[in-house]
Amino acid sequence: MKVFIVDDHPIVLEGLKNLLLTKPEIQVTGMFDLGEAAFSALEENIPDAILLDINLPDVNGLALCQKVKQHYPAVKIIALSVHNERSVIMGMLQNGASGYVLKNAIAEDIVSALHAAMEGQIYMCRGTQKILNSSEGSDLKEIPRLTRREKEILQLIGTGYTTQQIAGALFISSHTVESHRKNLMEKFGVPNTATVIKLATDFGLMD
Repeated sequence: MKVFIVDDHPIVLEGLKNLLLTKPEIQVTGMFDLGEAAFSALEENIPDAILLDINLPDVNGLALCQKVKQHYPAVKIIALSVHNERSVIMGMLQNGASGYVLKNAIAEDIVSALHAAMEGQIYMCRGTQKILNSSEGSDLKEIPRLTRREKEILQLIGTGYTTQQIAGALFISSHTVESHRKNLMEKFGVPNTATVIKLATDFGLMD
């Protein structure tokens, strides 16, 4: 099994490499601290799986996961993250990840996740399962589909624009802006636009 490791922390990179080196069936064929570098490397060297940190300095991990799966659908992706929000976990799974392992999980979870992914299974460490089984938080089953106008308004809200400023920028009425705000909250299933922005960011919709 050939594996890429993508993480911007040198200590984590080295630790993961050393862990996988103890497994004769696993070969580390690439180590990257930037997402775009890892994606570019896929042109010449396609691994069986990628251990992908979600927080990368150059690209959104959710967007990168989606991009890899679009261009290289056979590559399995295991998300490694400190994020324990249900929305982030769901976002990665929706974007094609084969597993989600919290960084405070035991090392064997990573190896188990890789083997499970190669067998076509979805692997989640115990901590991830606990989060998904919790009744708290937004229980979005999939990333909401937004219209072009909703995306424009979402970007402006995220920039800090008021309803009046958005109306002026897009040449529409304040009432129309408020209707779009209401629709966005309904689509994300949350009571305010601040949470909409957070979830949209988690899902990679704010890039």
